[in-house]
Amino acid sequence: MEIYGIVYSVKDPAGFGMAEYIIKYYGLEKSNVCKNAITCYVGNNFVLAGFSEDVIYFDFLDGRLPDKVSRYIVLSRHSSAKKVCSYTVHHTGNFGPEAPYGGRPRTLSIANPIVSHKLLINLSILAEEYGRIDEYEVSYEATHHGPTDVRKPLNFIEIGSTIDEWKDPVNHEIVALAVIKFLENPNHECIPVTGVGGGHYPRKHTKMAFEKNYCYGHIMAKYALQYLSPEILEEMIVKSDPVPQRIIVEKKGTRREHRRIIEQYVLNRGIVLEYI
Repeated sequence: MEIYGIVYSVKDPAGFGMAEYIIKYYGLEKSNVCKNAITCYVGNNFVLAGFSEDVIYFDFLDGRLPDKVSRYIVLSRHSSAKKVCSYTVHHTGNFGPEAPYGGRPRTLSIANPIVSHKLLINLSILAEEYGRIDEYEVSYEATHHGPTDVRKPLNFIEIGSTIDEWKDPVNHEIVALAVIKFLENPNHECIPVTGVGGGHYPRKHTKMAFEKNYCYGHIMAKYALQYLSPEILEEMIVKSDPVPQRIIVEKKGTRREHRRIIEQYVLNRGIVLEYI
């Protein structure tokens, strides 16, 4: 049985609210199995821990949670300049030479495609049940920000995009229940892929996740394509558990020179390329 590390920042109202819902749902009691944590609880197949640091700086997770934890799910807020109401999942990393929001430059964390796909599906079902599917966008986000130096697969699940949404107890319930439903039935079959192209909310890739059962690891948005290289593509593939054998490319969101790099890479690597 896999043990999941459910982690959050105690200073984040979204993550804190989700965690409080999970604690009350299970009637959890405090534990001392976590190191340097503000809060720590143990469930049947998970450890729930809150830290004082912001989530983008959670590179320390391997040293603070028990060794038996095999994957991480980070409960978090999401900020958007356009103030899009959203429930999102994504993986972390920096494609370029700078890392202004945590992690290291040109480094990706290990993606968690099966877990994030099931969470995405759960979010969609719950948003429908709670009557928020028209108001809130349920979507993948492209890979961005830290942490990057965690040795186990990791994904974020987030509430966006302003303090009003972060503090909304209904949002806490919806996203916490998406995690709870996963914990109670983590078995899931899907087709692991990696994605290239699209916006920060890669809607075509999200559509493929629902329609073709593709579970995405890393997704490189159009705005990051200036950093596309065979080395970055290899990082996107190998930094995923399980490792995808298919790259999905949004054709209109890529230029010919980008497609040439990708086509040569898949030819050398022997994996499938699909344009959407």
